[in-house]
Formats: sequence, C-alpha cells, structure tokens
Amino acid sequence: MQHAHSLGRLFLPLLASIVALTPLAVDLYLPAMVAIAEQLDTSLEKVQVSLSSYLAGYALGMLVFGPLADRFSRTLLARFGLFGFAISSALLAMSTNIETFNLLRIIQAFTGAAATVVIPGIIRHFYQQDTAKGMSYVSMIMMLAPLLAPSIGAALMLIWHWSAIFWCLTLYATAVLIFITFANIDVPRFSNDKISARFFFRNYQQVLSNKLCRMDLLTSMAASFAFFCFLTSVPFVYLDYFNVSEQLFGILFALNVMALMLGNFLNTRLVPKLGSRRVLYIGLFIGMIAGTALVIQSSLQVNVWIFASTIAPLMMSLGIIASNADALILIAFEQHTGTATAVIGTLRFGSGALVGPILAFIEPSTALPFACMMLSALVLCCIYQLLQKSGIKKAE
Repeated sequence: MQHAHSLGRLFLPLLASIVALTPLAVDLYLPAMVAIAEQLDTSLEKVQVSLSSYLAGYALGMLVFGPLADRFSRTLLARFGLFGFAISSALLAMSTNIETFNLLRIIQAFTGAAATVVIPGIIRHFYQQDTAKGMSYVSMIMMLAPLLAPSIGAALMLIWHWSAIFWCLTLYATAVLIFITFANIDVPRFSNDKISARFFFRNYQQVLSNKLCRMDLLTSMAASFAFFCFLTSVPFVYLDYFNVSEQLFGILFALNVMALMLGNFLNTRLVPKLGSRRVLYIGLFIGMIAGTALVIQSSLQVNVWIFASTIAPLMMSLGIIASNADALILIAFEQHTGTATAVIGTLRFGSGALVGPILAFIEPSTALPFACMMLSALVLCCIYQLLQKSGIKKAE
C-alpha cells in the first residue's frame, strides 16, 4: 500500500476519474434525449437505444481488454482508452443522424472500457487484503458523477446545445489523459503469452473454473441486478406511483445515491478491522431487514418519505455487498485481475440488462414488484454466501 501513497493524494481521485467515464457518459446526456431526437429527426425510442448500445459496447470492451490488461502495460491501455473515448465523444457532438450516433456510442463505450478495466487490478496491487477499502474510496469519489451529471447536463443544454454535453466529455477525457501522462500506474505483469484465441480462453477458464469464487461472482451479479432495478424502477415509483414533482424526485434520488456513498464510506472504516467477508455479511444483514420492510410498506399505503428512507439503508447495503464481493474475487486472482474485472463487469451489465424486460413483462402499477425484485436479489446473495461458506468448509 506504500506505493499508492508515493503517488500522492491524487492517486485515488485519478483512478476514480477514469472509472467515472461510464457514469458520466450514461447520465450526462439523459436530460438531452428529447432534444437529440428532435435535432436528429428521429423518435425518442431510437435515442434510448443509444443507452443499450453503450452498455453493449462497454460489456464487449470489458471482455476484450480484460485479459489484455493482464498482459500489457496498464498505463498504455488507459491512455489508449481515454484517447479513443475523447475522439468518439467529439465525433458524437458532430453527428447528424441517429445511426451514426448509435454506432459512435458503441465505439465510445468500447474504448472507455479499455481505460476502466485496468483500475481494479491497480487497486488490488496497492491495497492487497484491504482491496475493498481502496475500491470503496474510488466508488465514493466516482458516485459524485451520477449525483451531479444530470444537473450538469441540463445546465449545459440551457447554456448552449445538446452537443455541449459531448464536447464536455471530450474535454474531460483529454484532461484525465494529460494527468495519466505524468503518472505511472503500472503493476507487475505475470504473462508474456502470445495473443491468440487460446490466450483469451485460458485466462477466462482460470477465473470461471475457481469454484470458491463462483459464489462471490454470483453475489456481485445479484447486487448489481438490485442496483439496476433501482435505477430502472425509481422514476416510475417516485414520479408515477407517488406522484412527486421533478424537483422532489431529484432530492429523493440524490438521498438514495448518498446512502450508497455512505455504505462505501463505512466500508473504508470497517474492512481493515473486520476483513471483507465479515463486512459483506453485515451488509447482507442490513439489506435483508430493509428489503423486508420495503415489501411490507409496498403492500400498505405509506408516505413517500417513509418509503424513500427505507430504500436508503437498502442502497447502503448494496454498496457494502458489491464492493466486498468484488474485492474478494480480485484478492483471489493476483495474476488475472484484468480478466476477473472483465468477468465481474460483463456479469454486472448482463444482469442489469435483464431488469428492463422483466419490468416490461410485469407492467407494474404499484411499488410492490420493485420491492419484491430488490428483496429477491438480496435473498439470492444470502443463498450464494451460504453455499460459499459450505464450499470453504468442504475445501478444508
């Protein structure tokens, strides 16, 4: 952990600013969707496809660059990713039709993945057994992005035009690229293999065949499912079901995201004392209580503030569960942190992609389906951790 401090206080904010590429690219342009549809003479649905295009491009980038991060210089990969992200953001600002726009969103996400996939391995190298502490610090700084991004996006639209959002992303990536030029974030590499299909296959096999880590991977996936469930459902729950104003929605949403940040802050304090596994159990305990309370409240007619204040500890628990599950996976794979990150990222976005179709199938008219989906994800986390515990006992 010593070397992390030798890079000075900018070390973690620099890593967080790279990881923030995706939340910024996703959340900044949300207020501009209607304006983009009008300007590019297309439907809002086609502009919404650009969000799925981004997530698909990002998952694909993770799969390609994850194993490469274990083989090549992480500094080089981060620079390549930031350069590609900056160029594609500039082209997005100048696009004139929706087909080009959606294609550029895939390229923007794909190159962005090259920069972000290297970060967890760097944290794992510097923080070792306290990986969850480093991950939580980065997550905490990174969460400022979704908290502030929609307001910044709306402000840029008022001042100028929707293209300002993508020029802003270009400037952001360029600024981070300049900082990376002066910082060496490389970690030891354990492989000099030739790049071939076999290289990718062997790296993924190493990670996926580890039976003890499989349950932590599934736990991380279930926690991500719950998080995406919150992001997808919460506009309906607050705006339609509880019928709150857009301003109040912004406040309630910010409070829930701040609860997630508090979970990460508690993690930084608890992990060095208790270890990641124990803290993960604490997160599960809090989550199960809050999740059960949410289902009960959804069956009764409760006030929106009571409902939102029950979602808060639930979000806090998700922050604790996800960062510790991810840290336990990374600790197990010192030589394959890039590949492990790719697996975590792909499963995370894959599980997030399931939320939309499930909600479309249910067509919720109350908050109950949302509450039940959140609680189900936590029950799954508990089952996976029980299986993980019995697996360790058998291994001993």
